[in-house]
Amino acid sequence: MRSFQPSPSTMPEQLRIRRWLQTLWPFLLEYRGRVAAAMVCLLVAKLASVGMPFLLKHQIDHLDQTGVLSADWWVGFPLALLLAYGLVRFLTVFAGEVRDLLFGRVTERVMRRMSLTLFRHLHSLSLAFHLNRQTGALQRDIERGTNGISFLMRFLIFNIVPTLLELVLVIGLLLANYPPVFALITALAVVLYVAYSIKVTEWRTRYVREANQMDSSTHARALDSLLNYETVKFFTAEEREAAAYDESLARWETARRMNRLSLFTLNSGQALVISVAMAAMLMSAAHYVLAGEMTLGDFALVNAFMFQLFLPLNFLGFIYREIKASVANIERMFELLDEEPAVADDGRKTLEVRDGWVQFRDVSFDYGNGRPILSHLNLTLEAGRTLALVGGSGAGKSTITRLLFRFYDPVSGSVEIDGQTLTDVTQTSLREHIGIVPQDTVLFNDTLRSNLLYARPDATDDELADVVRMASLERLISQCPDGLETVVGERGLKLSGGEKQRIAIARMLLKRPSVMVFDEATSSLDSETERAIMAEIRRVSSGHTSLIIAHRLSTIVDADDIAVMENGQIVERGTHSVLLAQKGRYAQLWAAQHSGEQDAPADH
Repeated sequence: MRSFQPSPSTMPEQLRIRRWLQTLWPFLLEYRGRVAAAMVCLLVAKLASVGMPFLLKHQIDHLDQTGVLSADWWVGFPLALLLAYGLVRFLTVFAGEVRDLLFGRVTERVMRRMSLTLFRHLHSLSLAFHLNRQTGALQRDIERGTNGISFLMRFLIFNIVPTLLELVLVIGLLLANYPPVFALITALAVVLYVAYSIKVTEWRTRYVREANQMDSSTHARALDSLLNYETVKFFTAEEREAAAYDESLARWETARRMNRLSLFTLNSGQALVISVAMAAMLMSAAHYVLAGEMTLGDFALVNAFMFQLFLPLNFLGFIYREIKASVANIERMFELLDEEPAVADDGRKTLEVRDGWVQFRDVSFDYGNGRPILSHLNLTLEAGRTLALVGGSGAGKSTITRLLFRFYDPVSGSVEIDGQTLTDVTQTSLREHIGIVPQDTVLFNDTLRSNLLYARPDATDDELADVVRMASLERLISQCPDGLETVVGERGLKLSGGEKQRIAIARMLLKRPSVMVFDEATSSLDSETERAIMAEIRRVSSGHTSLIIAHRLSTIVDADDIAVMENGQIVERGTHSVLLAQKGRYAQLWAAQHSGEQDAPADH
């Protein structure tokens, strides 16, 4: 089990950034050669950029000393200085481009690795986490988090550190070559600029977070509505959905407006500091030129230095703002990485199934809301036999399936397969031995073939054909123009409920697990197809440990054993005939369903 980590939102920001860099550092080391080459290019570019104003100064001084244009003007023309100036300017740009080219692959690899790490982590989290999450918002958090990592890496390494280096070089050169007033004005302007940027950016960060939250919420609201398109139409709720979406957009608009206002305040203040500093520098330079203590070249050098200095400084302000925004984005991503699975995969053994004997020993369970679902449940699925589980809604039937797959752990008691407690084995090995046909079948937006092969990608065409026949899918496939290559649509919306369930049955049969679970597997089928599939289920499950959760009792009359659940406990157990003879709860359910079927009007 992983050690506890404080949530990023509760950690000091310096610790958060340090922790994130520690997480990213191993990825950077994979391309240490590229990183080193990029740093060399960075150093070359910065040295060249600091040298350009000096070349410009010497050009102007040389031209000023040459005087009036004459016939032999070319003798005094500073051709070498001009060519050197052009070469250094090109070198500045070229070195920067090479740096970005070298480091681009490193950034993309880190984004790929982090995205994959988060994707795997999300799949490792428990069912409870995903039941309480909005997929659309989750997707936006991941997208912004990876983009934030990219920005943080590129600009923190190649913009903030180089800009600070350039500031130190420029102030040092001004102090060494000119009166102290120039270095003093520059240093004072830098301090004021940085202090103002930090203060205002801290203030506006909360608006960035609010805008991000509203963006995620709005995206999730739209995605949820579109995924439930048919339900919206059934209840003519288009206007209600539009109103709810607009309300979410209004909150997003307000957050963005405050974000923009705070950005205006920041940019305006930064521009004022830069303008006052540049004016003071140029006035001082003009004074010294008129006093004969500086040349026109020196005036141009000071002017060029100021432009060259405040351009990256202004960019540094932008970088700091964006880093703060990236921090807000990344912290959501790392909060997801800090999520601990409610059911830790701490089993050290591999499940070895010999017979497929399943046992629930004194199991009690609730979903954390104080309402007990199972209460001291004792249930045995005998090896190689079929147990049907029946009972009213809320009796705890589906909870048994979730405990068997270890989506949750019991509050007390244990679940075992062949005497091996599920908490002692790895979740992967456990789920490899269990197959399920769920009540609500959701398919991938892919072909029929891909959805079937999801159970076992290495299955042969003959094996695929066998399960297609067993699940009575031949007619569906023959009616599709592209056969098995037909795309089923998002969540399988192009298929009927019965067709999706037949695909789920075929997919489970292709897996051929040791323990088979059918959770209302035929609830969406017509009577004729249901009888045919139940016959195939009985044939395929013969010799396997099988659990059938059923609503229609007529489908499980041939089960080896039937257990009746009420209030989280087994109240009756036996064969169909034995339970009818007892005239208990099962007999009541049978009579109610049998009466309902007789009273139902005939189909025309």
